[in-house]
Amino acid sequence: MKLRTLGVAVLGAVGLATVPACQKQEAPPAAPVAQAPAPAPAPAPKVEAPAPVPAAPVTGGGTVQGTVAFKGAVPAPVAVKPSDDPACDGMALKNQSLLVTDGKLANALVRVRGLVPHSHPTQPALIDQQKCTYTPRVQGVTAGQQVFIKNSDGTLHNARALNGTKTVFNVAQPPNAKAVPRPLPADAEVIRLKCDIHPWMAAWVVVNPNPYFATSGADGAFSIEHLPAGTYTLEAWHETLGTKTAEVTVKEGETVTASFVFSAEDAKGTASGGVK
Repeated sequence: MKLRTLGVAVLGAVGLATVPACQKQEAPPAAPVAQAPAPAPAPAPKVEAPAPVPAAPVTGGGTVQGTVAFKGAVPAPVAVKPSDDPACDGMALKNQSLLVTDGKLANALVRVRGLVPHSHPTQPALIDQQKCTYTPRVQGVTAGQQVFIKNSDGTLHNARALNGTKTVFNVAQPPNAKAVPRPLPADAEVIRLKCDIHPWMAAWVVVNPNPYFATSGADGAFSIEHLPAGTYTLEAWHETLGTKTAEVTVKEGETVTASFVFSAEDAKGTASGGVK
């Protein structure tokens, strides 16, 4: 009886001894498996802005060609004091309001007056500041056409626009500034631009209800193309000499000539920007 009791006790002791051993042999719990991050959503396809559609070439109509002349003695231009600003090197040292070469007048804006059917679209107009000079000095724009002003000089300018004596806008132009758009008032006909920092700087913008206009070159020549057939009043405008008019009849596919003659007697007119 004692032997049986002893055997049971020994077996129980052995069983208790083996429990920790079995527990030690168990594999440790597996570490949590890190899950891969969810893939980022694919970027939406980039939508490119549509390229501007070029304007269709203008065809048809007739052409008006001619010259603008100056008769008589040309008044001596007023001298412009040289500037100390190195950005102004190369500027003209004579007033540029009246430019006559061999009897031919430059910077006269010749335009068709009134509304014209089938007017073709126009590109934005650009006025640049180079060597402390507005370029071009005189140009035409169509009513509602965008006008950009640019400073290509390495110096500060400002662009003050005057409609008669009323300031339309006055904007600072930092050195080498990019072109910026400037709206013109709907009732404007002649806009004068000036720079208060460099007071000899001047430019003129003539606003027309149609795109049929041209500025005479140094040889006095001008050409207005693709004008629909019809009879028109042409007007030649000059910043100090006022205006002259002529009647022309244009035929499809043909060229008609017109000429204008100014003189020193006309020099009482429009330096303030008005139209006679």
